[in-house]
Amino acid sequence: MQFIKKIVISILKLESRIIIAKYKPFVVAVTGSVGKTSTKDAIYSVIKNSSKFARKSDKSFNSEIGLPLTVIGVPNAWKDISGWVKNVLHGLELIIWRSEYPDCLVLEIGADHPGDIQSVTKWLHPDIVVMTKVSSTPVHVEFFASPDDVFKEKSYLAKAVKAGGTLVLLADDEKIMTLKKDSQAKVVSYGMTETADVKGLNPIISYGNMAPTGIEFTLSLDAAEIPVKVNGVLGNTYIYPLIAAAAVGKARGMTADDISKGMADYVAPRGRMNIISGITGSTIVDDTYNSSPDAAISALDSIGLVQCTGRKIAVLGDMMELGKYASDEHRRVGSRVATAVNILVTVGPRSRLSLVEGAVGAGMSPENIFSFDSSVEAGKYVASIVGVNDIILVKGSQSMRMERVSAALLRESSRAAELLVRQEKEWLEKR
Repeated sequence: MQFIKKIVISILKLESRIIIAKYKPFVVAVTGSVGKTSTKDAIYSVIKNSSKFARKSDKSFNSEIGLPLTVIGVPNAWKDISGWVKNVLHGLELIIWRSEYPDCLVLEIGADHPGDIQSVTKWLHPDIVVMTKVSSTPVHVEFFASPDDVFKEKSYLAKAVKAGGTLVLLADDEKIMTLKKDSQAKVVSYGMTETADVKGLNPIISYGNMAPTGIEFTLSLDAAEIPVKVNGVLGNTYIYPLIAAAAVGKARGMTADDISKGMADYVAPRGRMNIISGITGSTIVDDTYNSSPDAAISALDSIGLVQCTGRKIAVLGDMMELGKYASDEHRRVGSRVATAVNILVTVGPRSRLSLVEGAVGAGMSPENIFSFDSSVEAGKYVASIVGVNDIILVKGSQSMRMERVSAALLRESSRAAELLVRQEKEWLEKR
């Protein structure tokens, strides 16, 4: 099966190269370690109305198979052989005949292993490259010699931008801004610092019925200052995708008014700091898509800022693919837990040991810490203790299946498929 899969991937990659060369769409490519999917979705919301036909990567399609699936415009067929045959045939159809094809692609580009992005840049030369934050210890670092090598791999995309293209860089990250040096591309910076070309200012949390309902901030773009409100999400992690999208709109020559209208269409992706009603009058902050040390700390910081009359509970699963950095990074996250929440619930062996060690070392009482081997067990436990106006942060790496914790806490359990990640049949059948 693996041999057949490799052949199919090779065919789809080849088809993608030919399709890009034939149709020549305007390409916006997003990479980084934190917020790629949220940024990609925000960019699509902003620029889709400035294109005749725009397409974005589905969900977090950013791997060696996800990228060609987006370019060709076909779904993941999972284990369905006939589905993969249909995908290949659709690619051939686009190549042989002149078909309707997007004039703009918004692509999310990931790097699981050394060479992943460098390989893509041999045939993909985006018009705009957007760099999100590259964590000090990012996910997948276990496959690289060091975090610097992860950054180097991501930077290949910035170097692949078309002549006359634009780099959209995070002004709040000095390392990201070094990509400006020696680049022939135009540069538009975004961030929450005064030096940014496009800024997010004065962030606050919105409230209703004694619970958080969303975020608000001011978008500073050229001479305009635009109030922005996003319901259903929490944290500054959502401000960055939106101001990055505004920077892309600026690079595309869009007006501040058109950018603002596009932002109004933005729908936050599932599993990323989503505010959801929980049982017994609680509020879930569902951040279960994935986790990395910097993202976990950012989520904890956001919970720490919430005004809450109940308890703050963090349900944290192991962070995977950290290699030799795993113990230290789990301890680092644990030390932040102590100042952000009242109760810690862990899932997995790494969190049971190192994350708990960090939390206790920072002053958290062991009596307020509870550890489980599986997300199902953790979900049952939290459901048994949660009370009115409690805030529950749920986060962990994808393989920990932390969405099962959120599912156990939903006020409207029948809406799980609408509200949570990994609710497709293929995922639900996995153990």
